[in-house]
Amino acid sequence: MKYGYARVSTDDQTPALQLVALKKAGCKTVFKDDGISGATTKRPALLRCLKKLESCNTLIVWKLDRLGRSLRDLITMLDDLKCKGVKFRSLTEHIDTDTPAGRAMWQMIGLLAELERSLISERTRAGVKAAKRRGVKFGRKPKLTPQQLDHVRELIDKGNRDRQGIADLFKVSRTTLYRALVA
Repeated sequence: MKYGYARVSTDDQTPALQLVALKKAGCKTVFKDDGISGATTKRPALLRCLKKLESCNTLIVWKLDRLGRSLRDLITMLDDLKCKGVKFRSLTEHIDTDTPAGRAMWQMIGLLAELERSLISERTRAGVKAAKRRGVKFGRKPKLTPQQLDHVRELIDKGNRDRQGIADLFKVSRTTLYRALVA
């Protein structure tokens, strides 16, 4: 069975063009989200549609961007469909996972998504490295200042064995106190 999904981002847009194309493509049931951005995953009609799909069904959309804005989300969603045995068609981009050319096109999109993830990761590592060279400190801010640590050490050197009492004095946990002393 063929199911269609249509989405418009704003209330003043009309899904008429999408609905006509989906009906023409043979969709008996069309799920429609009105006034909902593709960037959000909280799309009630899409969620109902995905629950309804079974093996050998086909999900048809007018255009890929109607299904989702993020390439990563699209890849994930379509991989889930593939695992369920659901076929996919995008009318505008002529992607049809039921044909060899459509499957090849989908694999190319997957490769591009993987490349995008790798480039993002590489840029992130380069950015962190550059920030560290500029002296940016990463991680949590220490709970105890160097002056407070000096005071803690003085108390311990003077024979104060009550570590919990010292931790309470500085409003930190005993574990935090021990970690700060070791560092």
